Amino acid sequence: MEFIEGNSIGALANPGVVSRQLLSPENSASQRVTITEVHLEPGASQPRHIHEASEQIWYGLQGRGALLLADGKEQAFQAGDVVRFEVGDIHGLRNGGDEEFVYLSVTAPPLNFRHAYQEKM
Repeated sequence: MEFIEGNSIGALANPGVVSRQLLSPENSASQRVTITEVHLEPGASQPRHIHEASEQIWYGLQGRGALLLADGKEQAFQAGDVVRFEVGDIHGLRNGGDEEFVYLSVTAPPLNFRHAYQEKM
């Protein structure tokens, strides 16, 4: 069993984005998943990107935004919605709303996201 105390959970940040690393290669021996709670301030975005060897599932917890997909396409994404990105799917997110957007991300197999963020909190 692994137990991770809430006050020991680290976070990574970019302007307008805070990514709480609930279960990651830095705090867990899990070989199966990374679980991240991501907060985007109004107007903030995560640019389009891909994961070459992992799939991701996002579950919207609060607010509304737009998924940034391949070929410049967008799709509404809000609290209560679930989306799964297969390995290699282009994806990103923009919070165009007037409140914080929060989603939970499950990535399998696990990834260390440190390289994608400017600051460790």
